[in-house]
This record gives sequence, structure tokens and C-alpha cells, in this order.
Amino acid sequence: MNNKYLEIQEMLQQRADLHARLKLLPYDGSPEIKERGGGKYLYVRKRVASKLTSKYVDVYSEELYDALLRYAKESRALRKELRHVEKRLSQLGYVVEDLSERVLLNIDFARANLKANIYDQAVLEGVATSFPQTEDIIENGRVSGVSANDVQKILNLKHAWEFVMDRDVIATKTDYYILCHIAKLVNEGFYNEGGRIRGVPVTIGGTSYVPPMPMEIEVKERIAGIVAAGGPPVEVAARLCLYCMKTQVFNDGNKRAAVIFANHYLIRRAAGLLVIPEKDVPEFKRLLVAYYEDRDGGEMMAFLKEKCWRRM
Repeated sequence: MNNKYLEIQEMLQQRADLHARLKLLPYDGSPEIKERGGGKYLYVRKRVASKLTSKYVDVYSEELYDALLRYAKESRALRKELRHVEKRLSQLGYVVEDLSERVLLNIDFARANLKANIYDQAVLEGVATSFPQTEDIIENGRVSGVSANDVQKILNLKHAWEFVMDRDVIATKTDYYILCHIAKLVNEGFYNEGGRIRGVPVTIGGTSYVPPMPMEIEVKERIAGIVAAGGPPVEVAARLCLYCMKTQVFNDGNKRAAVIFANHYLIRRAAGLLVIPEKDVPEFKRLLVAYYEDRDGGEMMAFLKEKCWRRM
């Protein structure tokens, strides 16, 4: 029974990941060229609810046409893999768990604020993009004048947020395995195993605090303990977030993974969102150093509740 449960959890994560990857594609459909008034224009065709739709893309160019072909090929491969996962879930007897109306509303709330949340997280990570540039990357997957690394970080944030907004993922308990998958997504393209627990010593700039080497069993138990202890959802989410940051569970991406992980807990409980606003990043960093060094006196928790908690 335990093996079956673990396989279902793995399949659900795969399904959510595939859905998220599909949402990352700027265009989903087969490219077509239309000629009008002596010019050539590119469209993408897609069947929606048995109706064939056609969406304008841009003036024809070989580069854009080749890109649309790649997107179409990737979309077909992802949908094929998705069908395989759906079939396996059916064989395992998985039944979709109903979510409450409030939880569904919180998912919609997170989706409506997705671009702003990603922008604020990008600022926290030192990504030098304006909000319009961030928005362009989220919508189109590219923008001029921004480094490839910064584009990758923003796309990874979108991928991770799409993952935690998936209904099946929200129906799954907030635990170590969800955290690891989030870390894997935010580190994609930078580390081959970005979701694996850290196995090397690290230091943190600007503080004398040195995180001890994390042990998997201890991290699992601590996360489970924080969740089991209960309390107001925003406080539990804040404790999860701060624990993951201070422990430095992974080689990189700990703040990004910790914030999204905390939001998984909040959304599951229809309790809003936790995001560090751009204007408050300097204060957050100051308080975080104090928290690392055990001299914040509760200020960090108060800061997260008062300035970072977005209620529905």
C-alpha cells in the first residue's frame, strides 16, 4: 500500500510538472503561414473544444517559424507524456480529491497575482529586471537586454509557481518531498540535481552564521513537526519559510524554494499568500541576518505577518 501511495504521489508531481511546462510554452499549436497584401504572416492553429482556432503571432521570419515548430513539437511530446501519466494514475485507482471553494479561490488569487509575485521574488534574488521586462519573460519566454541567467531564474519561478498552483499538488500535504521538487524547479538549468539535499558546507554573505550540514531525516522531521504543531496558518507558513532559509537545505535557491513552499501551505488552507514586496526587500534582508544570528527578538515573524502576508 505504501509503495502504491508513493507512486501515486510521484505521478501527481509529474502531472503537475507537465502541466506547468505546457504553460511555459509561449505558443501552443501548429504554425501556419498566411499571405495577405503581398506580406507573409505567422499564426498558430489549435483545436479547442472541437473547434479549430487560429491565433496571430507576428510577421513571418524563418527564425520565428522555426521557433514555433519547436514549440509545437515540445507540446506534442509533453501531451503524450501527460496521457501516459493519466493512464498510470487510472490504473493505480487514483480519484481526484475535491477542494473547497475557498481553496479554489486562493488558487485563483495566486494566479491573478502570479506576475507580481514572481517580480518581487526576482528582486529578492537580485535579478535586474523591470516589471515590464519580467512580465515579457513570463508571457513570451524571452526579452532583449536581460542576461540568460536572469531569464532562466524568472522562468524557473514561473514553473515552480505553476507547479504549486496545480490542484493535485495543493491536495497533497506540505512536506519534505514537495519542498525538494520546488527546489528542483527553481534550480533547473543551474544544477543537475537542484532538489537534492545539500552535501557540502556553505557560508552566507553578510553574516557570521554558518549553517550546519543538513541531515535528510532531521529536515523531514522538522518540517513535519512545524506542520503538526499547527497555529494560525500564516505563522506556520512563516516558520516553514524561515526554517528552510536558515537551514540552507539545498546548494542554491533556498529563499526561492522556501517562499514558494510556504505558499503551498497557505494556499492549501485558503489563507492567502506570503511574498516579500520589492520595497521591503532591504528590511527583510536586515532582519534575516538578525534571525540567522538568533538576535531578531521576534521581529522577523512580525515583519512577515504585517508586510508580506497578502490576504484574499
